[in-house]
Amino acid sequence: MHYLQSATSLATRFSAMFKGRSGILLLSVFLNFAGFTLIIPVLPFSVARYVAAGEVAFWVALILAVYALCSFVAAPVLGALSDRHGRRPVLLLSLCGSAVGFAVFGIGGALWVLLLGRVLEGLTAGSISTLYAYVADTHAPAERGPAFGRLGVAGGLGFMLGPVLGGLLGQFSLSAPLYGASALALVNVLLVQRYLPESLPAAKRIASASGGRFNAVSQLSSVLRERRLRLLFGVVFCFAFGSVVLQSNLAVMLKDVLAFGPAAIGFVLAGIGVMDIISQGLVATWLLPRFGERRVATAGLLINAGGLLLLALLGMFPVLPLLAGGIAMFTFGDGLFQPSLSALIADAAPAGRQGEVQGANQAQQSIARMAGPLASAWLYGLHGAAPYAVAATVVLMAAAVLGRRKGGAQ
Repeated sequence: MHYLQSATSLATRFSAMFKGRSGILLLSVFLNFAGFTLIIPVLPFSVARYVAAGEVAFWVALILAVYALCSFVAAPVLGALSDRHGRRPVLLLSLCGSAVGFAVFGIGGALWVLLLGRVLEGLTAGSISTLYAYVADTHAPAERGPAFGRLGVAGGLGFMLGPVLGGLLGQFSLSAPLYGASALALVNVLLVQRYLPESLPAAKRIASASGGRFNAVSQLSSVLRERRLRLLFGVVFCFAFGSVVLQSNLAVMLKDVLAFGPAAIGFVLAGIGVMDIISQGLVATWLLPRFGERRVATAGLLINAGGLLLLALLGMFPVLPLLAGGIAMFTFGDGLFQPSLSALIADAAPAGRQGEVQGANQAQQSIARMAGPLASAWLYGLHGAAPYAVAATVVLMAAAVLGRRKGGAQ
């Protein structure tokens, strides 16, 4: 009876999350992550149609880096535009750009067409940062941590279901997952256009914007002049670097060390989504009001680093318990860290610059997404455990910095 009541309570909490404006936000994040992860199972195979077998890994890494570079250039611009013109126009532009980019990639026909698709998507990659700015607009500081945690639940659901659906569609055609991702982006456009009102009143928008606010380097430099933001951004960069090292190498290590095929790798990714839902949707939302954003984020980093160390051991001792423990700890720590740090950054953003700060945050994470895959590939060539050991060290450094911060949100 106790378990039935717990299950009923959990179902009630999740159904309540998806009501009203908050429900549209959560659904939008879900569709974003589902569309993005839908293409993961077929990306290497799509590239393999146009290059020699030995060049697939290089071109996959290059395509990922090109997307990250374009996102680095565009995200601050889109963030500043959302401060000037409102969140909805920028969100709609980003979603339309994703729909076009996915469709172009699906059409394919040549390697340059695949690159063009990723460029188009990268140059309009502002939907997630705009959604986070939207939440900051519509929630009081004390409510932001749990709200970002709910967004993480929606993202976890998308991350869980996207690769599975992409793998199934990929059995029919390598282009089918790309067209599916494009369709999800268009559905997202319709939902936002029809049901999501503007969150930034005209009175709170910036009247004008200098050229520096539309320059990625200048904007990032401007944001980093704020000491509190500089520290938080440094912590996020270290975390993002560690995450990208894992994301870019995990499938390769599973294939090499445990002889996993695409289906088994897809189940591992689905497991990551499940753990993300538990950590962000249940545990983080319970811990944040009790212990505060800084403490929860620091704990998340320590757990995250522990997971990376277990995966480093997996590179030396290929046994399934190390994989299960490493993935569970890494993802659980991720789920505690992300909503907590998002709330700290939103609270630290100066008045009228929420979109700019969120865009700059996405831009600096794009730098990590450019450097992470290259560093991971080089380290993996030295030893299978090296990428995860280095990533764990970087994340532990971030935990030390955040844990020693004085003042601010506790």
